[in-house]
Amino acid sequence: MRKYILGISGTMAIAVALTISSWTSTDKTVNITKPIAVAELTEDLYNSHIRDIYVTAQLANRGLSLSVFEKAVTGFYNLKSTGKVAEGKSILSIADFDQNSTKKRLWIIDLDKKELLLNTWVAHGQNSGADIASKFSNVNNSFQSSVGFYVTGEIYTGQHGRSLRLDGMDEGFNSNARQRAIVVHGADYVSQGTINALGRLGRSQGCPAVASALAGTVINTIGGKTVLFINSSQESYSSKYLNLHQAALLAVNDLETEKTLVTPTRS
Repeated sequence: MRKYILGISGTMAIAVALTISSWTSTDKTVNITKPIAVAELTEDLYNSHIRDIYVTAQLANRGLSLSVFEKAVTGFYNLKSTGKVAEGKSILSIADFDQNSTKKRLWIIDLDKKELLLNTWVAHGQNSGADIASKFSNVNNSFQSSVGFYVTGEIYTGQHGRSLRLDGMDEGFNSNARQRAIVVHGADYVSQGTINALGRLGRSQGCPAVASALAGTVINTIGGKTVLFINSSQESYSSKYLNLHQAALLAVNDLETEKTLVTPTRS
């Protein structure tokens, strides 16, 4: 009888041990996979948010690729988190230097309103290439454009009239923008007439120059700490502001905050 009781006790002990082991294993699995699931969900929401803006603003119809837009928006949110972008401003400007200069390759977008504000020409530096920009520099007197993220600075009046200073955010790629006097300004060579005469747009000394007639509108719209992204796949470009996961967390948090603010409280 004693052997029998011991046998039963041993069997029960093993069963309890297996149950505890099984529960512990399951709990660990939940703890490990939960952050991954949350991260995937956050990035899915973020991607949906980007596509919603892209479609609503009809950016495909105006020649802006989704992949370039995604990069620009990711940089916008990461820069916003650093406090470098003006509070309450959702203006994002994108210049895609993968495209020919004859195309209207500058887009100014209001992300909150999901609206394209302006689509126009923008020049690149004379030593960056003829019709397409393929060479870039962060060096003074190179007369080349610089890729990457910028935050717009103050407005001033200089040799090109009313102009807008730019601060480059990417070390080694555009961080010398202010020292090089890389600014947004108007230029007569940014026009259909120049395209008709040369088969391409005129070129600057490295500045993202726009048409003289639109310079005031562009500067007024993007001035005062908004984000400008100059894109090119020709450059081996990298940026800490292209952290997708971090941008997704920030964007989804913003969306949840907005949703809370507009949801009426029940009395």
